[in-house]
Amino acid sequence: MNTKEEKLAAIGRLLDIMDELREKCPWDREQTMLSLRNATIEECFELLDAIVAGDPLYIKKELGDLLLHVVFYAKIAQEEGRFDIGDVAAALCEKLVYRHPHVYDAEAVKNAGEVVRNWEALKQREKDGNKTILSGVPRGMPALPKACRIQQKVSTVGFDWPERKLVWNKVAEEIAEVQAEIDNKNADRLEAEFGDLLFSVVNAARLYGVNPDLALERTNRKFIKRFGYMEQQTIKKGVPMQGLAPERLEELWQEAKGCDEE
Repeated sequence: MNTKEEKLAAIGRLLDIMDELREKCPWDREQTMLSLRNATIEECFELLDAIVAGDPLYIKKELGDLLLHVVFYAKIAQEEGRFDIGDVAAALCEKLVYRHPHVYDAEAVKNAGEVVRNWEALKQREKDGNKTILSGVPRGMPALPKACRIQQKVSTVGFDWPERKLVWNKVAEEIAEVQAEIDNKNADRLEAEFGDLLFSVVNAARLYGVNPDLALERTNRKFIKRFGYMEQQTIKKGVPMQGLAPERLEELWQEAKGCDEE
């Protein structure tokens, strides 16, 4: 591991390289905050993939790519006379100290849940434009993690189930409403009810300590692995999957599931 001095030197070198790229590279020189936006989103997802994969070298690479974007945005802002990377770091330090009074002001907390509740309360006091409980939830956030974040935020003010097992009554209610709209054949209402059902399932996952985004990604990967097995079996036998009977497809699926347990 690097010493603190070596870490600071590496950051300094990165800033120097960024200065050179903005001066000498035609592509880097043309970039704006808006032009970088989509690439930043892509880098965030690539980092999430690396974290799920659990590969340290992959994670390190993707963290570097994301750090480049942070430095890039700060450099553009510096050129515009708005702020620089030092201002970004200083503001972050001030926020972290302010939101951790149990560390810096000897304010006692009982557990991690209380830390989260205090964090949200302190955010409400800050004069940063977040004047309501949910105003800090990014509008462009993907729907699944956004639903979880909404539920987490409102729970900090007590808007939550008094007992987590009660959430299953809500899930059952939403399933019944989806089924009713299927019978009514109203496409708009069916979409709305499916949304309510998904929101309630996300809420259930949260209450039982499960990250719904990670849980769904785990299932995605499991499905891809199993379906890949099915495809490989049909390729080996030279039989197009499209022509197989449902019964044969189910047999292959059960074989793929059995491979998970080996």
